[in-house]
Amino acid sequence: MIRKVYLDNASTTFVSSEVLAEILPCYNSIYGNSNSVHSFGREASAIVDRARDRIANAINANKSNEIYFTSGGTEADNWAIKGIAHAYSNKGKHIITSSIEHHAVLDSCKQLEEEGYEVTYLPVDRNGLVNLVELLHSIRKDTTLISIIAVNNEVGTIQNIKAIAKIAHDYGIIFHTDAVQAIGNIKIDVQDMEIDALTMSAHKIYGPKGVGCLYLKNGIRIEPMIVGGSQEREKRGGTVNVPAVAGFGKAVEVAIRDMTINQQKLRSIRDYFIRNLNEKVEYITINGHPQQKISNILNVTFDMVDNESLLMLLDMEGVAVSIASACTSGSNEQSHVLKAMGLDGNAVQSSIRISFGKNISRSDIDYAVEAIEKSVAKLRSISALTKAGRK
Repeated sequence: MIRKVYLDNASTTFVSSEVLAEILPCYNSIYGNSNSVHSFGREASAIVDRARDRIANAINANKSNEIYFTSGGTEADNWAIKGIAHAYSNKGKHIITSSIEHHAVLDSCKQLEEEGYEVTYLPVDRNGLVNLVELLHSIRKDTTLISIIAVNNEVGTIQNIKAIAKIAHDYGIIFHTDAVQAIGNIKIDVQDMEIDALTMSAHKIYGPKGVGCLYLKNGIRIEPMIVGGSQEREKRGGTVNVPAVAGFGKAVEVAIRDMTINQQKLRSIRDYFIRNLNEKVEYITINGHPQQKISNILNVTFDMVDNESLLMLLDMEGVAVSIASACTSGSNEQSHVLKAMGLDGNAVQSSIRISFGKNISRSDIDYAVEAIEKSVAKLRSISALTKAGRK
């Protein structure tokens, strides 16, 4: 019997019941425009302020006015990279990032290159870690911004963010990190870690889609990207999506509250999955750092298997996994992350991302591993027959 097993939580999560309960009243009871001065608007504004406080507290921001709501992580990344670069262009036009960033950062950097900026894309090692010596050697007098992802969205490797931020500040450089996959998985303290700007998104932590935020330390300049309104302290125009913001605030609060117990469960589930997979499927490789990684993302190479074919067969079995990032699905582009980590073309073409959610059970894992075993065996058999036919 086919059952549904969702193993693509790094792409998006379901909206939790606690979050949904926070959202619903904003559609029919407290529905004012949060920028209006009448009582309906003030009620909505109070909800937005509460969400801002919750998020600021979760990352230990100095003040809640350092939180700016956006339409999601992609907008926040775009705004951070281009907005900060433009605001400090008189100081210099050199930016440093890594070769395994989310495309929201990489494509923003490419746009800046078209404007005359110079960008250094740091290489990573086989585990997906940025080399701090390479970072030091890349810093120039005209470097204004360093942006390094906190947790990679394809392999789960955790970067040495605190050390990178310290290096940036030693040279008077602003530091930004994409923490979309980090929130709820590792502790983020923007003051202790010396983070100047940070990107978050709600739908990775059981919140609604279409809302995120940019943390921007007070005193850091940024050029507005969306104009035409005085919202977000005149930094980001547009009517605030009060229901989504309310859900985002609650999702962050719950993610931090339950982080320890969720991580214990996810680690146990991941290790159980790996043990079962190793017992039943040969010739596999786990990509990413063996220890310095979050618990819910697993990237696996299945030798002699085409990942697109594997994804389709698993989907027919009711098991949802992904290839690379959801933002690049349908582009026919191989994972830039795995290539940057040194995997050859065949290995990249044989790798899938499996990401666990807090509602997963061991029986779900048993079913998924059985489906993977059956699908991999089928594809390897077809591959062997094809090769034999060519001889």
